[in-house]
Amino acid sequence: MGFFKKLVGTGLATAATAAVGTFATDPSTPWYKTRKKPQWQPPEEVFPIAWTGLYVLIAGSSARVLAKLDEQQSRALTKSKQEEVEAERTSFKRSLGINLALNAGWSILFWQGKNLKLATVEAVALAASSAGLMARSGKVSTGAGIALVPYAAWTAFAAALAGKIAQLND
Repeated sequence: MGFFKKLVGTGLATAATAAVGTFATDPSTPWYKTRKKPQWQPPEEVFPIAWTGLYVLIAGSSARVLAKLDEQQSRALTKSKQEEVEAERTSFKRSLGINLALNAGWSILFWQGKNLKLATVEAVALAASSAGLMARSGKVSTGAGIALVPYAAWTAFAAALAGKIAQLND
């Protein structure tokens, strides 16, 4: 039951992130249509499909990590070990929250702010945060860490793409 309760929470958090990103994004605007883009940019239709799958992975992996930390805490034999696990849970939640804020923030900076350079810097921060979240998850649950490999890879690709778009339109 612990995993499903955690999944509701992480699912709501990722759904909120997805909603902000969706509402901020509009590839049909004249501004975006007139931006130069590299030939290696995927078709527009790929992005919502990829992000939907990635959000599912984020929610599921994060729920798994939090449920595993709950299990570790309940099995801890000493108060100091319980406190150590609680600190890890708090730190993981903070990292997840920062990651999701960066995730939603990129869409706002790029699509609404039309600030290509700042959006690129933010995308690099998101990629680093995603890699960190993947590594943290893997320390608690190998499967959860592996499940976040596509997210870390996609955000690294997105950072490169944002940087190239900024460069082409400088």
